[in-house]
Amino acid sequence: MWLIKVRCVLRFFINTSGSTAIEYGLIIGFVSAAMLATLPEIKTNLAAAFVAIANAFAAR
Repeated sequence: MWLIKVRCVLRFFINTSGSTAIEYGLIIGFVSAAMLATLPEIKTNLAAAFVAIANAFAAR
């Protein structure tokens, strides 16, 4: 009986199938954090570009 319990515990620690999902989750988290950090700067630059385009059309 104790041998079955030991095998179950060993199988639990040897199983690495869930580690890939955790790694992908961490990668997605880091990419999301990087996107959120740069998003305000991109928004400001994009708004300035559209204003410049609108002013160029208005000047014609």
